[in-house]
Amino acid sequence: MQQSTTNAVSIKLLLEAGAHFGHQAGRWHPKMKRYIFIQRNGIHIINLEQTIGLLDKACRFVTDVVARGGDILFVGTKKQAQEAIEQEAKRCGMPYVNQRWIGGMLTNFKVIQSRIDYLVHLEDQKARGLYHRLPKKEALKMERTLQRLNRQMGSFKEMTKFPGAIFIVDPSKERIAVAEARQAGVPTMSMVDTNCNPDEIDYPIPSNDDAIRAVKLICSKMADAVIEGKAILAKAEEDAAEISGQEAVEALGSFTFVPEEEKKSADTGSADQRTEKQD
Repeated sequence: MQQSTTNAVSIKLLLEAGAHFGHQAGRWHPKMKRYIFIQRNGIHIINLEQTIGLLDKACRFVTDVVARGGDILFVGTKKQAQEAIEQEAKRCGMPYVNQRWIGGMLTNFKVIQSRIDYLVHLEDQKARGLYHRLPKKEALKMERTLQRLNRQMGSFKEMTKFPGAIFIVDPSKERIAVAEARQAGVPTMSMVDTNCNPDEIDYPIPSNDDAIRAVKLICSKMADAVIEGKAILAKAEEDAAEISGQEAVEALGSFTFVPEEEKKSADTGSADQRTEKQD
């Protein structure tokens, strides 16, 4: 795996973001016990040392996936996550879902892809001014369809292939996305608060998933890891292109160019020799 970008994350930053505050002790999930530092005033406090280590592990995995050409799907539909998910996914150029998870998005990807293709088709028609040629009622209907599809799928319409992994804010809220990812075999990274089951996530990141600053911080680190992976991929592709170019040059270097006149002369000489032998 690649080296991560999370060395800038400190316990101080996490504390300032409120990442250590869990839920009330009565709402905890027993499997989160190993990530809880202490209970204070009826609130579970998350062990941020584990958060740092597991965040680093998740980021290294993200970088590795992207460096191999995979995409990361960012998912967070709760109010506290919507803005951060959109901003950070756009910053690193990855698809995202921050409004509503569409059932079958991973388990029925071909059907979802066909709807995305239809959305792109409608956008193309509108851009070319074809709506103006339609009757007013039909044009209005198509415009409404376009707006609806954009609300549902506009944030991930560039996702032309199955995601290499999925990053989630609050797996309890996004339980359908988690279930589909597990069924489809898509690796998951997720912020897990003290009321979550971390065993359902491949790369859990113990953290308060209700504090906006904490969500922004973790999302930004995921985006940084994506950007790092893209840089590694671009360098690898550049090196591969350079090697291919060198091989082409070497192949040309071993090729001896014979002018057309010399070829004809050689062919004529060979023909004369064959004639003399026949005589």
